[in-house]
Amino acid sequence: MLETRTRTSLLGELAAAGVPVDASPRRRAEYSYDASNYRVEPVAVAFPRTVEDVVAAVGACRASGTPVIARGGGTSMAGNAVGPGLVLDFSRHMHRVLAIDEEAGTVDVEPGVILAVLSREVERATGGRRTFAPDPSSKNRATVGGAIANDACGNHSVRYGRTSDHVAEIDLVTSDGARVTATETGLRATDPADSFSAGRAQALTRSLEQLAQENLGSFRLELGRIPRQVSGYHLENLLPEKKFNIARAVVGSEGTWAVVVGARMKLVPKPAAALLVCLGYEDVVDAARDIPAILEFSPAAVEGTDEAIVATMRHRRGPDSVLGLPEGHAWLFVDLDGDDPGSVRALADRLLARLAENGRLVQGRAAADPAERASLWRVREDGAGLSSRLASGGESWPGWEDSAVAPERLADYLADLRGLLAEHGLTGVMYGHFGAGCMHIRITYDLRSEEGREVFRKFTRRAAELVVRHGGSLSGEHGDGRARSELLPLMYSPAVMAAFAEARRLWDPSGILNPGSMTDPDPMDAHLALAGVPEREWRTSFDLHPASSASHGTDPWVHAVQGCIGVGRCRADSGGVMCPSYRATRDEKDSTRGRARVLQDMVRGARTVEEGWKSEEVREVLDLCLACKACSTDCPAGVDMATYKSEFFDHYYSGRIRPLSHFSLGWLPRWLKLTGRLSALVNAVLATPLGKVAAAAGGLTTKRALPRFAGAGEWRREVAEAGVLTAGGADGADSVVLFVDTFTRGFRPEVAGAAARVLAGAGQPVECSADACCGLTWISTGQLGTAKRLLSKAAEALDDGTDRPIVVVEPSCAAALRKDLPELVHTEQAKRVAARVRSFAAHVADRVSTGWEPSPGKPVPEQAVLQTHCHEYSVFGAAAQRTALKAAGVRNIVDAEGCCGVAGNFGFEAQHYEVSMQVAENALAPALRGAEGDVAVLTDGFSCARQVDQLDSSRPGLHLAQILDPGTARLSQPPTTQIAMSQRPLGQVTTPQ
Repeated sequence: MLETRTRTSLLGELAAAGVPVDASPRRRAEYSYDASNYRVEPVAVAFPRTVEDVVAAVGACRASGTPVIARGGGTSMAGNAVGPGLVLDFSRHMHRVLAIDEEAGTVDVEPGVILAVLSREVERATGGRRTFAPDPSSKNRATVGGAIANDACGNHSVRYGRTSDHVAEIDLVTSDGARVTATETGLRATDPADSFSAGRAQALTRSLEQLAQENLGSFRLELGRIPRQVSGYHLENLLPEKKFNIARAVVGSEGTWAVVVGARMKLVPKPAAALLVCLGYEDVVDAARDIPAILEFSPAAVEGTDEAIVATMRHRRGPDSVLGLPEGHAWLFVDLDGDDPGSVRALADRLLARLAENGRLVQGRAAADPAERASLWRVREDGAGLSSRLASGGESWPGWEDSAVAPERLADYLADLRGLLAEHGLTGVMYGHFGAGCMHIRITYDLRSEEGREVFRKFTRRAAELVVRHGGSLSGEHGDGRARSELLPLMYSPAVMAAFAEARRLWDPSGILNPGSMTDPDPMDAHLALAGVPEREWRTSFDLHPASSASHGTDPWVHAVQGCIGVGRCRADSGGVMCPSYRATRDEKDSTRGRARVLQDMVRGARTVEEGWKSEEVREVLDLCLACKACSTDCPAGVDMATYKSEFFDHYYSGRIRPLSHFSLGWLPRWLKLTGRLSALVNAVLATPLGKVAAAAGGLTTKRALPRFAGAGEWRREVAEAGVLTAGGADGADSVVLFVDTFTRGFRPEVAGAAARVLAGAGQPVECSADACCGLTWISTGQLGTAKRLLSKAAEALDDGTDRPIVVVEPSCAAALRKDLPELVHTEQAKRVAARVRSFAAHVADRVSTGWEPSPGKPVPEQAVLQTHCHEYSVFGAAAQRTALKAAGVRNIVDAEGCCGVAGNFGFEAQHYEVSMQVAENALAPALRGAEGDVAVLTDGFSCARQVDQLDSSRPGLHLAQILDPGTARLSQPPTTQIAMSQRPLGQVTTPQ
């Protein structure tokens, strides 16, 4: 860390130059990590907006001797994007696609543009004729600058190669302030009128030419031998036969030569037709033995994964999360493409026939269905996170996750590697780019103990020796970084290592660019994030114990918050729901990863976050967490930030004055008992200017209309008007319990009646209860003592000695009873009740699967905008409502995939209103604006309904029960099912009259 005086001078110079910079303890905690095993605290983080900002930042660092670490999406698994100096985050502002030239086949970009965004923009601009090829699994959050830094490849590298195969020119800023452009034939000043840069380009060109001439033999013999030889510098591109391609030589230099500030990248034609063929094998070695045969069919991709990742996907996201997988214990995903679907299908048939002859294939099938294809690719793309916290309870880490060999040697290498793992008592979770010979293997190291770290060091060195014996590379995609740079002398001769060091010196004579990796590296076991965490007992209300002993005795709270390994899926701009606040602000602090990293520094007792449960940095980073729970499902590592926020707030506000909204909204069920008795008066007052005064006094926004409060008995009348008997109960093993929650009773009593009618029509006897509260509002505001008392009472009231489903109208309440109840109330009774809880949509979908047809004869809208409540999505799955709507005859369903922005109390709080509306712009607001004609807006969640009303009051949000409600057309017929309303424990079932 810099001396205080030098650090102050640096920050002052950056501020004077207008470079956005943040040196706060919280910000430094967020950027102390990437997706690797390492933690290195930076001096500060800068967010350049222009190239001039970069030049100024590099100049200030050169003057003070401060290291410079260029960073894109922060998804590096080798520690390439952390360092002890000034971090330059290019993803925040310098993320534009500047120009697309279809005729030339190039695209001009800034370094912070996300790879998936780049591909999407290119395809849109060219009518789908062209695309950008490199597609690593992190493509929806990794940047072009990062891909250039480590020569990223991706799933389709069998066809398209590495990033270095797709670079035309790279604009750079050197550590001495020159602005130069690396091209396919040399180096020039970016601005010809810039005499200093022109002179620097000429001198550097001469030096690099001399370096190549002095090392012709070693470069030709040792570099560029296999498709995925990414380790070290790519100096073979300086050879005469490579035409002195400096652009390609720069790729893979991991930010140690110069800072990338722009690039012209090459485009490729997009295939007209493609088909995914999924192949099942007994194990990964058998799968690897078939690679040479598969490559004969010219596939675009050959990816693989093992059964541990598939099992974890199904465990975390449900059995339907993986569709179309053939039998086996390891799988290859082979992407075939061509000019038309017929020829591609014929090619797939020939491939399957050939592999059947080989005798190793267990089962193979073509996944023609787009949903199956997307499901299978997601298994592979989420491999890094899924393998970190497995369904078995184990955990694994990177470190030797990126080795590569020639594809024809992959099977032998994997067989030897499995033996080496067994010798060290380790297990490797295997996935990766089988067709390119590149394996991503996450290994069950114990990086928390000195003994485990010694095993890590010994195994990694032995593994490096093994891959070199097989003619391979330490890295096939992720780069060397802090993880493997120390081992480069095992792979390269002293002459080549000396050339690497000289090349780096030529580019960066001041030695400030990304120190600690490539040449003169830090030891591979230095700066490990899991090392040095002090032993301490953190008392929690939530049961956070892991499913197995994989935590090696670590405190449950520490183990939980260390679940984030930095893969950064929470920073994606599409797909899933996580993370709504990041999608609104694009600030790392508002991502699930950013929050987790600050929590990890909290348990370390790091100087960035020193106050433990009372840490202001943690409170600040959790402030915009909507507690949507989406990360518990969408995060491949299963990080549950809603739970962590609730737990932290419970401790943080102990003995402190809470925000007013924690009383006005956190205690809402208590207030509803009062407003239910005085609903007419309360509603009248709220309709006057006094309503805004009352809202402001409660810490609520005055920009959002408050809902109408229902009378205490309205929900009972609604159920009674459903045309069923209200005296007596429903008994029998095939009956269901309809739980009318606090929100439904207090704000949407009409939904209770609709739900009663739908369930009655489903052919199961129904019993109705409202004799409990799930404690949701106390959970979301971190008032866990009250929440536990209410949940205990709920478990007691709902535990009737049967296995009958408990169908909950409000999805957030259903989620609280299903997930939070057993985690806060540690009894067998709580577990029994939680296992019975279903959301209304999930229960309807289950009945549809048995052949029941909802709402027969009832007119339904032609189309619907589907806003799935986040808690429904995360706890019960995203498919239930769509299944029910389709069964009812709704033909056109538009998914407003993402959080609505209200998320319980969040969107009603004054300080969060603006962000809540920004979140709505992610998906819901555009979906409503695009809806035309007879459209129903499905909002099972009360908070979602309030947001829809705020956005478009002409289209009120409807609960699924209201859309499926048979209504008065059914009431003329004698009821076939009785619904009994009770305010008693459900075990006391009365006999129908």
